[in-house]
Amino acid sequence: MLNKIIKFDKSIKKENVVYLLMLLFVIGGITGFIYEELFYRIDLGYFVKRGTTFGPWIPIYGFGSVFITMLCYRYKNKPWLVFLLAAFVTGVLEYGTGWFCDKVLNQRYWDYNNEILNFGNINGYICFRSVFLFALAGLLLIYVIIPKVNKLMSKYNLKLLSVITFSMFVLDILLYKIIY
Repeated sequence: MLNKIIKFDKSIKKENVVYLLMLLFVIGGITGFIYEELFYRIDLGYFVKRGTTFGPWIPIYGFGSVFITMLCYRYKNKPWLVFLLAAFVTGVLEYGTGWFCDKVLNQRYWDYNNEILNFGNINGYICFRSVFLFALAGLLLIYVIIPKVNKLMSKYNLKLLSVITFSMFVLDILLYKIIY
């Protein structure tokens, strides 16, 4: 079912699609955490624990990775379209999430009004830098990460890997609730 929605090619086995998306979620979340740690080190001059969880990942980046994959993989023969679609999907995700967290949950997790390189800032929820870098990350995801992850998936027990991944998230949420 997911294989038909995402339109993977024959290099990705239908039975591996869910595992691939789970791994991409984790990779995206960890990569986003590293990106934000480095960015805020440069912007503020010191490290700041980013994210809404205890562990070293930020869920919105994980969702972004999954959404980019679902929308863009079918167009992998057109890099310019992958870039534009990745920019669109991440821009909408970031703006929508930022607005929802701010207006509905009364939590402001980021505000581009107060950051360096915030050209094209829209209400502090998105800016050109973020959307541009996420679009570049979409290219990296489609052309480098997915092929490498797909290759690695043939070497490991995917069910065990998914249980470990799921357990990490449950443990992360529990630790966050206990500590914070």
